[in-house]
Amino acid sequence: MNADTVIDLSQQALYVITVLAAPMLLSALAIGLLIGMFQAATSINEMTLSFIPKLLVLVLAIMIAGPWMLDLLLNYTRNLYLSIPSLIG
Repeated sequence: MNADTVIDLSQQALYVITVLAAPMLLSALAIGLLIGMFQAATSINEMTLSFIPKLLVLVLAIMIAGPWMLDLLLNYTRNLYLSIPSLIG
C-alpha cells in the first residue's frame, strides 16, 4: 500500500462523511435561519425557541434520508472490504 492509495481511501472516506452529514446540516441550517428571521422580526430573544424545531427537523431529515444514507454507507463499507485483498498485496 503506497501513499497514493492511502490518500485515495482518505478522500473517499471524507466524501462519504460529507455526503452523509449534508442532509442533516442543511436542514438544521435552513430551520435555524427561518427561526432566526422570525426572532428578529418579532424581537423574541429566547435561546431555547430554536431547539425543539431544529430537533424535529433533524429527526424528519433522518427519517426521510435515512435509507439513502444507510445504503450509501453500506455500499462504501462493502466496497472497502472487497478491496482489502488488492490493498494488501
